Amino acid sequence: MIDIGDLRVRFGEVEAVKGVSFHVARGAAFGMVGESGSGKSTVLRALSGLNPDWSGRVTIDGVAMTPRRGRDFYRRVQMVFQDPYGSLHPRQTVDRALSEPLLVHGIGDIDRRIRAALAEVALPAAARFRYPHQLSGGQRQRVAIARALMSEPEVLLLDEPTSALDVSVQAEVLNLLADLQARRDLTYVMVSHNLAVIAHLCPMIGVMQGGEMVEQIGVDDLRAGRTKHPHTAELRALSTELEEA
Repeated sequence: MIDIGDLRVRFGEVEAVKGVSFHVARGAAFGMVGESGSGKSTVLRALSGLNPDWSGRVTIDGVAMTPRRGRDFYRRVQMVFQDPYGSLHPRQTVDRALSEPLLVHGIGDIDRRIRAALAEVALPAAARFRYPHQLSGGQRQRVAIARALMSEPEVLLLDEPTSALDVSVQAEVLNLLADLQARRDLTYVMVSHNLAVIAHLCPMIGVMQGGEMVEQIGVDDLRAGRTKHPHTAELRALSTELEEA
């Protein structure tokens, strides 16, 4: 479904992404992990069309992408952002947030679709006419996920979707994303600085450092300590220390 080849992104004189390549099969989940500034979110923004200043190959379902994307792309590929409070308009109700993608893409049966979307992300029907500040962080992220699904996309790009949430809520949202992927046969690309979060959802992980993908490793190999690059071993050791703490 996704094929990235020699992706490079520059900001002025700085090359933030240096020849990253990976592919994701239809219905699979691929994770990118790395420290702040490693380039993982920049890769996601280039893939999503939010950053048009890139070179290399970006192919979605066999179709080569140009830096500028059409409306059909944004119906098939949607993004869930890190901060649900920032990504939801504070003066728009949940009803408005969920109906807007339907209006943009000319999709009818709005009332039924909104009710079904709220049920699918386990939100009560009463949440429909609330504002973001009237919802918890976990509920806001569920609204953001529901909004991303309104156009019935095939690909979801997840930019640290749980990092702004309490630890107790993170697992709930990750389990919801796993259920949605299985139910809808979605293809995921997810970025996080948290190795444990990535490993929960993604069987294959790309490790980013200094704008490069220094290793691609399966979760089973990662858990067994069969790493090849020193930075992957460092991230694994840090994750183990955090879990023990």
